[in-house]
Amino acid sequence: MEYLSVTQTAEKWGISRRRVQTLCVQDRIPGVIRIGYSWAIPSNAEKPSDARIRSGKYRKCNSTDSE
Repeated sequence: MEYLSVTQTAEKWGISRRRVQTLCVQDRIPGVIRIGYSWAIPSNAEKPSDARIRSGKYRKCNSTDSE
């Protein structure tokens, strides 16, 4: 099996390195393994859905909307 680094995976999925690390810590990427201080992510792993968004769409709140 071929593995990718956090940086390679972040570029592939179009997200930040820190977000990929967070997904690894939360065990949201199947098949991920820890080697020392680094993560090895399977090259065929798919990007997990964003669990932070519950409604299915992102809504940005403006401070002027609450007045």
